[in-house]
Amino acid sequence: MTPVARPLSTTVLRGLKPKLVYGGRNLAPVLMTLVFAAAAHAQGTIDFSGANTLLGSFKTFAIFAGAIIAFGSLIFAGIRMMGGRINDAVPGLFGALFGAAVLGWGAGWISSLTGQAIP
Repeated sequence: MTPVARPLSTTVLRGLKPKLVYGGRNLAPVLMTLVFAAAAHAQGTIDFSGANTLLGSFKTFAIFAGAIIAFGSLIFAGIRMMGGRINDAVPGLFGALFGAAVLGWGAGWISSLTGQAIP
């Protein structure tokens, strides 16, 4: 019985296919890393020209919200104190303190969260 001669391409492909699959599985993470690295280097080209205007609006809102919170809480606490209920006025005083914190530190909080300098 003589062995059947197979074409060379079938013999080569049979041994080559597992090697290609193995190589592809090992090379995929490296290729993904290179793709993400290229995308990370491209991030410096993003235009932030409107960011100053937007962050200025956020700063204005923080000042406005802090003033409203502080003023409203002081009115609440003052009405309670005039009524003789000092224990009920204490949360209003803490609300005024919180409003003052928002008023004073609001712009710093926004700039620290966004990483952008606020004009």
